[in-house]
Amino acid sequence: MSGPLTHFDAAGRAAMVDVSAKAETVREATAKGRITMKSETLALIAEGRAGKGDVLGVARLAGIMAAKRTADLIPLCHPLPLSSVSIDLDLMAPDAVEIAATVRTAGRTGVEMEAMTAVTVAALTIYDMVKAVDRGMRIEAVRLTRKSGGKSGLYEAP
Repeated sequence: MSGPLTHFDAAGRAAMVDVSAKAETVREATAKGRITMKSETLALIAEGRAGKGDVLGVARLAGIMAAKRTADLIPLCHPLPLSSVSIDLDLMAPDAVEIAATVRTAGRTGVEMEAMTAVTVAALTIYDMVKAVDRGMRIEAVRLTRKSGGKSGLYEAP
């Protein structure tokens, strides 16, 4: 472990971290994950035959919106003015969509939670849009792969 848990006060109660004394720096985080499915479902998405429309386009927008609303979903996250959010969705034959989200801000706290929320909500949106043909899809391996900025500096997942 790299340090004490910061979201608890001296009495062990949940607490929002006071970041007012931290320096403002450019902070960026990338998270990745995937949603696996039947190969027929991936083909449906790739060929644009899903009845609800452009699955990847809607998932990209959902991921961006989710990053912007992370503080509304995760109780102790600070609301942040995000500078950019990018979502990449790659079809990986025979049975998956790989999702990567990169989030950036200039502020006093990092954007790791925003990146992971973006990936997860993009995957959930894909599930929602094609669940009628494949209820066995799995959202997997959502993780932080890179972060930079702030006191702790650069982190890159092995």
